[in-house]
Amino acid sequence: MKSKLELRKEKYTAQLKKIGVPVNKALLDKVADMLGPANHKIDAMFVAASDPKELDRVYKNFLVKKLGCKDEKKGRKMIASVVEKMSSVRKKYRGVFYYLLAKKMGLK
Repeated sequence: MKSKLELRKEKYTAQLKKIGVPVNKALLDKVADMLGPANHKIDAMFVAASDPKELDRVYKNFLVKKLGCKDEKKGRKMIASVVEKMSSVRKKYRGVFYYLLAKKMGLK
């Protein structure tokens, strides 16, 4: 029987494939581990890309605190790029959103 985390990663993989992004399993595992409880809590599971406060939290709590982004302008551009990449997806999984940001930051 698969764990909740394994099932969630399967959903992340499906969403990545839907938007045409090849999946690096090792990177997806790292990002899912960084998310912790946000993988499972329904109110934290998705990114509200149309909410500027939410995108500020993504910048501060993930790009800066977890990935060490020092260039705010670059970080904001990366977030805008991910929002654009996922524009066809109504419910943007936080794991997928963060995976795309991690790739843009050069994580492997």
